[in-house]
Amino acid sequence: MLEPQPTRERRSPIATDNTPRRVLGLPATIVLLAVAALALAGAFVKVAVEMREGETSAFDNTILNAFRNPADPSTAIGPPWLYEAARDVTSLGSYAVLGILVVLVVVYLLLARKRFEAIYLSVAVISGVLLSNALKVGFNRPRPVIDNAPEVFSASFPSGHATMSAVVFLTLGAILAVHEPQPQLRVLFIGAAIALTLIVGVSRVYLGVHYPTDVIAGWCLGTAWAILWSLATQWMARRRMAN
Repeated sequence: MLEPQPTRERRSPIATDNTPRRVLGLPATIVLLAVAALALAGAFVKVAVEMREGETSAFDNTILNAFRNPADPSTAIGPPWLYEAARDVTSLGSYAVLGILVVLVVVYLLLARKRFEAIYLSVAVISGVLLSNALKVGFNRPRPVIDNAPEVFSASFPSGHATMSAVVFLTLGAILAVHEPQPQLRVLFIGAAIALTLIVGVSRVYLGVHYPTDVIAGWCLGTAWAILWSLATQWMARRRMAN
């Protein structure tokens, strides 16, 4: 007589390894992004408060002077080509370059019938510009006083280049990553966006047009803003699909 074979436990087709983990009823990715945005916003507030109270002066001056030639503080360290390269890199975060890039991408998205993404990018960038300029006017921090530094006309805190490069590059990286099925390419898009944001910010300090805390605050603000708009669009997309 044959012994009955033990029955295998059936796994629910929903409970697979590919099922997104959920926290508080929400996908874990969204929760992590929300926590990151709040942490970055809190970091921006902390830097802003310490800057207004003068507690960042020693840190700012130490880092700023580290990029200057000890024999001639009016010049940056390194060969002349490095200074010219920094000027080229810093232009990637300018309103002119970012504006041209955003317009071209928005036109492409509209022609590709991706209206939702075009609106998402436009609103995130325009609101980021308004926020950055409003904070500059509010804090009204003077620029570093360094001879032969490039001439700029706006206030120093937060760095507009650092803020807007984070908003634009990270938002573009997120749009590309969402539509890319290969994980390696998604990592490439986000990694490239982060790298561009970082080198633009570092170039501002190297050129002597910003204090380090201006750039750090800009990175925190811009990244938090990009994440918040990403979360908002994901929420709107889910509601649109539900309806």
